Amino acid sequence: MSAAVIWSEEFLEYKWAYTHPMSPIRLALTMSLAGSLGVLDGVDPAPPLPVDDDVLRTVHTPGYIDAVRAVGSGTASLSGPMLERLFGLGSDDNPVFDRMHEAGSILVGGTLAAAQAVHSGAVRRAVNIGGGMHHAMAGHAAGFCIYNDCSIAIKWLLEQGYDRIAYVDIDAHHGDGVQTCFEADPRVMTISVHQHPATLWPGTGWPTEVGQDGALGATVNLGLMPGTADRLWLRAFHAVVPSMLAAFRPQIILTQIGVDSHRADPLTDLALTVDGQAAAMRALRELADKYCEGRWIAVGGGGYGVINVVPRSWTHLLAVALDRDVDPATPVGQEWLAEAISAGSEVHPDYARPPVAMMGDNGNVDYVPWDGDSGGEPPEGISDASQQQTDRAIASTRRAVFPLHGLDPEDPRD
Repeated sequence: MSAAVIWSEEFLEYKWAYTHPMSPIRLALTMSLAGSLGVLDGVDPAPPLPVDDDVLRTVHTPGYIDAVRAVGSGTASLSGPMLERLFGLGSDDNPVFDRMHEAGSILVGGTLAAAQAVHSGAVRRAVNIGGGMHHAMAGHAAGFCIYNDCSIAIKWLLEQGYDRIAYVDIDAHHGDGVQTCFEADPRVMTISVHQHPATLWPGTGWPTEVGQDGALGATVNLGLMPGTADRLWLRAFHAVVPSMLAAFRPQIILTQIGVDSHRADPLTDLALTVDGQAAAMRALRELADKYCEGRWIAVGGGGYGVINVVPRSWTHLLAVALDRDVDPATPVGQEWLAEAISAGSEVHPDYARPPVAMMGDNGNVDYVPWDGDSGGEPPEGISDASQQQTDRAIASTRRAVFPLHGLDPEDPRD
């Protein structure tokens, strides 16, 4: 196989509350849909690795780990505002649930299994749709994330001798936890393409955030305004990400593939379709092939259209990793539709929009590459204001970080 797929039914235990937007049903429906379309034919999913406190402590503080274990087992001495203030636990975003330490750890084990599979040379690519908890900080939970599997996997790869690891995050929310962990480490380049921080939590990820100390230029942020759709999102992505990877020359790429950038996501304001998200996944596969001999680890992340969006988008992710690309016009099948409709009864109505009957949304992914300050007319179907807005975001990022790599921010060839 060209890729390893990491999976365990235990991933479904990462379940906050009925009213919470992050429902594990999105994971079960993804695996079911991928299986029904033949994407997983002949694939024997690999289990997550066991994770102990020593592994978690590579990123998280002992006090925080102890707090997560205690609240999840009902033995915490702290409660209420103090618990939330100290550790981010017990809030609306991160409510306490039974065995939350074990549930968070198993997701970490999934991403570590993916990293190990690629590092060993057994496969070139590995996918853990249960991972992507990119907001978790060293000492507190944040943004539905308990333990930061992305950062822990990168730490593990650094211990194996890698010294040029690229982390590319396309979630609608800024990958703040991973950036914070590595913003002073020149061995790790973090690239985040997200909704503009002035318009969405966590309010970080400005283009001027370019790294610290000896790692200036190793932090890259591209913030796009609400309403940015496929063609302009892809224009921006290709105007920044390939150049940064070419300059950094990574040995391995870890990508966070949050799909809350979809136009139907209830928590965000970007306007991508499943077609555009699949195009981004294919672009990341090609960049890994071009710059690091195909070594690509992909994890999940955000995505709160748990019935109508996430299963389709992450089925595309599995297919792209396995070189089994799915035509967006492919019907999803009546049996899976019935399953998805039934599953919707287990999800809060705010996040249980009905499933879509085909693998795409008829999105237009025919983007026009960024051409610098040409002043050219936008292509048909894109307003001049929208293109100018996107191009300002591109220019802001390029001007902030490209000179730190000896590149000309105004030259589209760089």
